[in-house]
Amino acid sequence: MRYLLAPLRAVLLVPHILLGLGIAFIAFPLSRSQATRNRINHWWSRWVLRLCGVRLRVSGQPLSDELVSTGMTPGRKGRLLLSNHISWLDIFSINAAMPCRFVAKAEIVRWPVIGGMVGHSGTLFIERGKRRAVATVNEAVQGYLREGESIGIFPEGTTTRGDRLLPFHSNLLAPALQENCPVWPIGLRYTQRGQFSDAAAFVGDMGLAASIANVLVADDLEIEVAFLPALGAAAYESRHTLARAAHAALSAHFGLVEVPERAEAPDNNSAA
Repeated sequence: MRYLLAPLRAVLLVPHILLGLGIAFIAFPLSRSQATRNRINHWWSRWVLRLCGVRLRVSGQPLSDELVSTGMTPGRKGRLLLSNHISWLDIFSINAAMPCRFVAKAEIVRWPVIGGMVGHSGTLFIERGKRRAVATVNEAVQGYLREGESIGIFPEGTTTRGDRLLPFHSNLLAPALQENCPVWPIGLRYTQRGQFSDAAAFVGDMGLAASIANVLVADDLEIEVAFLPALGAAAYESRHTLARAAHAALSAHFGLVEVPERAEAPDNNSAA
């Protein structure tokens, strides 16, 4: 049955992607409001999941209606979201739960279709391995946090199957300390019939097309987006201790295997 549904899902997904391209390349540049862009992202991302046959389940910390629809709190400090990283679907899943502006690796711009859409949606891109690039992105993140925006990062720096948690890089946590804003660990977990699933995993040398195909043929796939209690940046003496606290919270919540430092080399599918 799932192989019969996959072509239908693909057919329905194509016009939605084309709509997303039109929004990203035409509507977004004309809109000066990030809140408006976030509302559109929120709606569009929810439909991406539905058309892919993926159910969304949001759990954990209650979110206000304003955060759910816009991801922003005008007049107040924003928040830094730290998530584990499994799939190309992660960004859409988080946006479907609460839209935000992401920090991602510069290589994503070269991804077919998705790269162009992400690039025009307000994503901040970073050239990995360049110290000045980190400083430039952090300056931008600090400004957006000051304006009440939500900023999402994947501090593992690469993807996993979802059964483990790699050490968190702390470079991009500095703006949270500088602005004294809350840091929210967000846990992502893909399941099928309540059991762990790696159907959406985008790891190693896997191509994007193959990963999309795996999702489209997956039966009863669900993504849980778990908002864990916020961490007050002021309570931590450095970005390193803050990163370790967020890592421990996510690891404990899902019971993930914690990988020691340098135990795995980054692959080519990292989004941040």
